[in-house]
Amino acid sequence: MFQQDQEIFNILLETVSEGVIIVDNHQHIMEVNNSAETIFGYSKKELMGKELNLLIPSNYHDSHSNYFEKFIQSGKRRKMGQSSDIFALKKDGTIISVEVELNPFTIYNKTYVMALVKDVSEKKEIEKNLMLRSKALQSAYNGIVITDALKHDNPIIYFNSAFQKLTGYSDKEILNHNCRFLQGKDRDQAPLKKLRECIEKGESCQATLRNYKKDGSMFWNDLYVFPITNNKGVVTNFIGIQNDVTLRIKAEEERHHLASIFDESLNEIYVFDTKTLKFINVNFGAQKNIGYSLKELKNMTPLDIKPDENKSEFKKTIDVLLKKNVEKLEFESIHKRKNGTTYPVEVHLQLSNLGGNEVFVAIILDITERKNYTKKLENTVEERTYQLKEALNKEKELNELKTNFLSLVSHEFKTPLSAILTSSELLTKYQLEAHQEKRDKHIKTIIDKVNFLNNIINDFLSVEKLETGKINYRFNNFKLSKVVNEAVYDANMLLKEGQQIKYPENIDDLSVCQDEKIIQLILSNLLYNAIKYSPEGSIIDLQIKQDDSNTTVTIKDQGIGIPEKDQKHIFERYFRAENVINTQGTGIGLNIVKSHLENLSGSIYFESKEHKGTSFVIKFPNNAKT
Repeated sequence: MFQQDQEIFNILLETVSEGVIIVDNHQHIMEVNNSAETIFGYSKKELMGKELNLLIPSNYHDSHSNYFEKFIQSGKRRKMGQSSDIFALKKDGTIISVEVELNPFTIYNKTYVMALVKDVSEKKEIEKNLMLRSKALQSAYNGIVITDALKHDNPIIYFNSAFQKLTGYSDKEILNHNCRFLQGKDRDQAPLKKLRECIEKGESCQATLRNYKKDGSMFWNDLYVFPITNNKGVVTNFIGIQNDVTLRIKAEEERHHLASIFDESLNEIYVFDTKTLKFINVNFGAQKNIGYSLKELKNMTPLDIKPDENKSEFKKTIDVLLKKNVEKLEFESIHKRKNGTTYPVEVHLQLSNLGGNEVFVAIILDITERKNYTKKLENTVEERTYQLKEALNKEKELNELKTNFLSLVSHEFKTPLSAILTSSELLTKYQLEAHQEKRDKHIKTIIDKVNFLNNIINDFLSVEKLETGKINYRFNNFKLSKVVNEAVYDANMLLKEGQQIKYPENIDDLSVCQDEKIIQLILSNLLYNAIKYSPEGSIIDLQIKQDDSNTTVTIKDQGIGIPEKDQKHIFERYFRAENVINTQGTGIGLNIVKSHLENLSGSIYFESKEHKGTSFVIKFPNNAKT
């Protein structure tokens, strides 16, 4: 029957953009058009006369048969796939999402169904991605708003639930309004000027602002604004990410307040070591009254400002605190200023803790007025004493913040500084031309120790930035050979007698888009370790490989290796293997390397055998995700 007027029928079939499949009431395929062939991957010859189940996933066969029978009985046109998902099976086994319109018709008392099929896989995927992104925005912890930069006054067109929860405003009060309603009448804030300028220029910006909720309560808002541009470079929208940092701001204000109590107080506060008795910190009030600078005081002890007391007597006085017999001592004494004058003081001394080490904290009251004037002045001094006691409790918190740094610095700086001092003194003795070799030796020692100290400082700075999240990676394209040359050049300054670094081959054409300084820091750190833990006359092998996605760097040494029982801890901060305890180091270098690599989506691993050497392998993407 379909052969009648076949030419006209074929023309009609091919004018339809959807795939057309005609089946009889037994679900046998009677006709298909070119679009259907394209959708399913079958030729017309392969489909003719076959059962419709050929184009339906097997797990839907039973339900489809029931549905088809009911549809034939109803004889009504029907659309499928708009309210629920409908799936079809291609020749290659791929399952695709489709929309189907079923049209029953009868010719010569026989019933047929014409199915118009549309492949909506791409459309469904787009809808799914949009839904996921919408859910992600709604579930975000930070408040998020999107504005329309093409409309007058840049109104809000989208906000997530976190923004509404943070501010308390209703949908009507938020949508189609400029974000300035969050500032209320407080619109003279300095960061607002910078924010407006960036928005006018279509640039990203960060600002910390005082914002106000619907109930009028103020909160500190850390706002990040990012422009969205179309394919013509026109800014169409701005995305604002908001974070309530009120607690952080208040904590910073409290810390600043505590610091100001210590540094700006006109009363005298001294912190000194329980073993060496050297001053660790002295506040401004004490420096002003005693006449010494902080730098001078750090090389002095309480005995240097107590003219009438010897070391044994003072040790006996403070021993009761060290034995925990009493919590604090109060006594009167005489202090001597830098200019030679003396004045009476009342000393409040107690034991405290700084970085795991015991220290003494002394609050010193100048009681000159108490000694010379009336009881009224004595009461004033007592009142100030009470105030200083309150300050002392707050200062303890400030001192505890510096514990790790002071402990590590005092230990790691002492040896290299002593070496620098010794070499500097010996240099003055070698003045003849024949002494050049000895001079060179001591100059190298000084350079080595200075480089060592500089590396420690850089490590401290890196740890501080990583912990506080202040590190901002700056990505740019650069030749790997440039970074390798700089790292190797610096490392060559530290080589032991006969040591060599084997330079990698064929890297002149290798480039990456990464943070250049961080990659150099990582390479330098691993090279320094290889040099430090390898013997004289050994070779350090540096290898670099690159594929389409990643760059791999291997640094292999012939050094002392890492004991097997210590290997699982090697990336922990401050950990040092038992076989390097007598070698200078902070134990934070590898921790910094691992942290940076993880932040750059990279990785690090190693293989090591004690007394044979270690190989560190790092891998990072050729193109950083900016």
